[in-house]
Amino acid sequence: MHKSSLIYVAGHRGMVGSAIWRELERQGYTNLLGRSRAELDLLDRAAVDRFYAEHRPEYVFFAAAKVGGIHANDTYPASFLYDNLQIQTALIDGAYRVGVKKLLFLGSSCIYPKHAPQPIPEDALLTGPLEPTNEWYAVAKIAGIKLCQAYRKQYGCDFISAMPTNLYGPNDNYHPENSHVLPALIRRFHEAKVAAAPSVTCWGSGRALREFLHADDLARACVFLMETYSSPDIVNVGCGTDLSIHDLAHLVSRTIGYQGQILWDTTKPDGTPRKLMDSRRLFALGWKPQIAFEQGIPAAYQDFLQRALNA
Repeated sequence: MHKSSLIYVAGHRGMVGSAIWRELERQGYTNLLGRSRAELDLLDRAAVDRFYAEHRPEYVFFAAAKVGGIHANDTYPASFLYDNLQIQTALIDGAYRVGVKKLLFLGSSCIYPKHAPQPIPEDALLTGPLEPTNEWYAVAKIAGIKLCQAYRKQYGCDFISAMPTNLYGPNDNYHPENSHVLPALIRRFHEAKVAAAPSVTCWGSGRALREFLHADDLARACVFLMETYSSPDIVNVGCGTDLSIHDLAHLVSRTIGYQGQILWDTTKPDGTPRKLMDSRRLFALGWKPQIAFEQGIPAAYQDFLQRALNA
């Protein structure tokens, strides 16, 4: 990419897309293109085609998706599957038809089998059953990966795919029901602190292990891969370490200053027992994360205070 290349960031208002936008600006890229949902409905294929035909971007960062946590995935399976398939088909096929030079598709760690080897290597894809609570989203993301690989194989498109681990950071979704585990815990412990609640009940046993990466680190990885990587093989993007949801809850509680008791509702699902990505392929290319979790959590809480509570 050149600093003046026309770059479309799909989903530039979301946590990941906004981080990519900030990173591109930080590195001196000056010709960025973004559209809000009101300006461009990615479920409207005709509208997507008109957008591509009018602007003809040279590079596309594909950070747009319908996303949510365990509860949202389990409650709205049709929406998660259908909407993501529609968005992916429109953006990937549309990019091919207007001659986009390169596209980076962002998948998810949930594409891997529920009982994948740990850390999870890229070649674990399609080697076992998925985690049932988010299989609809996972199937859609797998389809997006395969679509990129198919367009590369049939048409020679330079379409690549990166698989981020669990993410957090500015512009996260703190919805009480539809958010991922970390922003959900931030909101829950904050509200308990304000209400002086004697206890907070968290889903599951707390034993599940998760890896977390700051969105700004992912953004750096995305720009790095767009500039240096060209292969049909997917690339994991993680930090290389994980922690239990139990420890995560206590870390968030301490960060927020909540003094009450933490209880666990074991009737609720844990999800995948462990999801630690094997990111050695990316590390070997020369990229490493920079934001420590202990530094990122307080910043995420400040983002919640500044944005979510003023919404």
